[in-house]
Amino acid sequence: MYLDRIIAVRNDKTVYRDDDLCLKVFGEEYSKTHVLSEALNQALAEEAGLNVPKVHQVAALDGKWALISEYIRGKTLAQLIQENPKKKNSYLELLVRLQLGMQAKECPPFPRLRDKLSRKIDASGLPAEVRYELHVRLDGLPEHRRICHGDFEPSNVILFDGEVPFILDWPHAAEGNACFDAAHSYLRFWLNGDIDGAEKYLELYCEKSGSDKKQVLRWMPFAAAARLSKCR
Repeated sequence: MYLDRIIAVRNDKTVYRDDDLCLKVFGEEYSKTHVLSEALNQALAEEAGLNVPKVHQVAALDGKWALISEYIRGKTLAQLIQENPKKKNSYLELLVRLQLGMQAKECPPFPRLRDKLSRKIDASGLPAEVRYELHVRLDGLPEHRRICHGDFEPSNVILFDGEVPFILDWPHAAEGNACFDAAHSYLRFWLNGDIDGAEKYLELYCEKSGSDKKQVLRWMPFAAAARLSKCR
């Protein structure tokens, strides 16, 4: 069936293509709850008017849970940047425009960002005094109702037929302060070794959103704690 048509491998998930369907098969440690939660987030994003792959079903395949959605034909922004480095700035501008367009939509009933970050801090493995300090600082940050993707980076945006952008992978979506999402994107560029891309991204985001760089960077400790935690 789909087992010989691998199109991506990410940590403990494998993505297959089966004709017009995309099957994301999760590792055995993923619970039904986690997979259903991701499917719900993706469906909520679709209902909010965002271009996301339409969810078809959640199913058990060979003893593992799978999220089955429509297959989007194209290349990710990460692939396009690698293939066309001279166009990197224009691709980064597209990334930022998409992120701001996403954040401008009316927020569906995603989980609250503050609640998710609180759980992630607790599950981060950081020393108790550091976790306490992060909880105190989190309580003092402004709480908004913006769509936060939670892992918005070039590899999670695909251009259908080279033109129409679709946003992939919604397990970490939440409603909250948009500056957190920008901080997490900035961190992802750094973790991928693209320091120049990180700085250019943040410059573009702040310029186009009207945010101050300091507003974004004060969310960096929470973006780092989220990366340390496997808690969803």
